[in-house]
Amino acid sequence: MGSNNKDGFNVADLGAALNAEDRADLVNALKNKLHDLAGKHSDVLENLPVNVRKRVDVLREIQTQHDEMEAKFFEERAALEAKYQKLYQPLYTKRYEIVNGVGENESAATEQADKDDEEKGVPDFWLTAMKNNEVLAEEISERDEGALKFLKDIKWSRVDSPKGFKLEFYFDANPFFKNSVLTKTYHMIDEDEPILEKAIGTEIEWHPGKCLTQKVLKKKPKKGSKNSKPITKTEQCESFFNFFSPPQVPDEDDDIDEDAAEELQNLMEQDYDIGSTIRDKIIPHAVSWFTGEAAQDEYGDIDDDEDDLDEEDEEDDEDDEEEDEDDDDEDEDESKTRKKSSAVRKKSVRAPAGDGQQGERPPECKQQ
Repeated sequence: MGSNNKDGFNVADLGAALNAEDRADLVNALKNKLHDLAGKHSDVLENLPVNVRKRVDVLREIQTQHDEMEAKFFEERAALEAKYQKLYQPLYTKRYEIVNGVGENESAATEQADKDDEEKGVPDFWLTAMKNNEVLAEEISERDEGALKFLKDIKWSRVDSPKGFKLEFYFDANPFFKNSVLTKTYHMIDEDEPILEKAIGTEIEWHPGKCLTQKVLKKKPKKGSKNSKPITKTEQCESFFNFFSPPQVPDEDDDIDEDAAEELQNLMEQDYDIGSTIRDKIIPHAVSWFTGEAAQDEYGDIDDDEDDLDEEDEEDDEDDEEEDEDDDDEDEDESKTRKKSSAVRKKSVRAPAGDGQQGERPPECKQQ
């Protein structure tokens, strides 16, 4: 999506994180800088020789023609995608029926299965598929798995006004929340780039004591305190279900500095990465992610590269050891020809390395 360059303030990337109204104040604050940059570009053209400037004008005309063709390409591509989305639907319906054991697929059923009364469908299908994807696996906590076992289906659809797309997560009745469908909608400023304006998620109706996005901390009161009851504090907890509470764009009146804008941008990029991964990878290729084949195809080359690097490191280590042995032999020969300055030498003791305190692992998010 936007650039991850943290060395400079990227106005274009910030624009991707904020919608037109909310970024008005920030744009005004940066107007002088933008004018300066535009002035520099104008100076470049003005300082060119006349003949070169004419050639640049021709290039700009070519670029205009290219942009017009590209706009037509985007239009035709959207129509083609819409056409095939409709063709995919019967296949997705069959997948849903098999995964959830709706009218068990007779061709896949066996006599032994009928006798053993095995569990219908494919248990934990979507949970397993998502956990096999690195982007999503990082978002799923161990506690989330209990709720995601009730996930029956995931769908996506285009949104026309404003442009964007919507993800729908269908859940069976479960002990965690009341919602049967959780949605996440992405509104785009420019769908073809894409430039994200904002994201909206479903408010989850948690059953009492079952909220997976918060943890309750209990602290004993101080000695001598009049209040003998434990002090409770609620904190946010890492969970996949935070996905339905996306980063909020600040109000127009709120001041936002460069660091806060960059943090907001990074959060929205990460949020969009999760959503687009579900849309573009998990939904169309769910069974391949469930079996792990898609993960092997996507990450296999990376593992091979790491193995190659490990082998190179081992070879380098062996070469270093051989060089060290040669150096030791030379030192030994040299020491024989050198007179000892003392018959007895004190043994030097290497001071033990200080036991630096390792970073503590944050406490697990557990319900009290």
